[in-house]
Amino acid sequence: MTIADRNTITDIESETLPIDNAQPVPKAHLILGLDYGVKKMGMALGNSITETARAFDILAMNNGQPDWDNLLGIIQTWGVTTVVVGLPLNMDGSSSMLSKRAHKFARRLAHRLMEQGVPTSVLLSDERLTSVGARELAWEQGWIKNERDPIDDISACILLSAYFADPSCALPIDAMKAE
Repeated sequence: MTIADRNTITDIESETLPIDNAQPVPKAHLILGLDYGVKKMGMALGNSITETARAFDILAMNNGQPDWDNLLGIIQTWGVTTVVVGLPLNMDGSSSMLSKRAHKFARRLAHRLMEQGVPTSVLLSDERLTSVGARELAWEQGWIKNERDPIDDISACILLSAYFADPSCALPIDAMKAE
């Protein structure tokens, strides 16, 4: 697993962002990982060629709802073609209230992308223990100084690292039931 220093945000492979009103070109190798939460959502950008992920941002959520224009703008601007949404299942693999909300969020995201004609697939992936791993990694690397410091973007990196290790672990939203 390769995770860059969370304070160093650079565009993947030194790609330039579109200027003015130019339509962004979808980049098949760019993947966005989302660590869904009711109060905040961690974001990581991944590169499927190098199989690396970088902490990108933590979006504020309003009772599980993002600023849709901002989120869709990020996806379009970067040319992301795949979004992997973490599904917070219980330790026994059963659905939780939060996993049902994450599934609903993923369906809404896919629908909004389709409405805007953005060629991006939305997948769901089991994210059990990513927050535990992210907190341990952040402590070890000195990225956090306080137990309450946010680690959602690092969790999203771990989610993408698991996806790169086994892409079959992520399923299309219609292949999983929200129960």
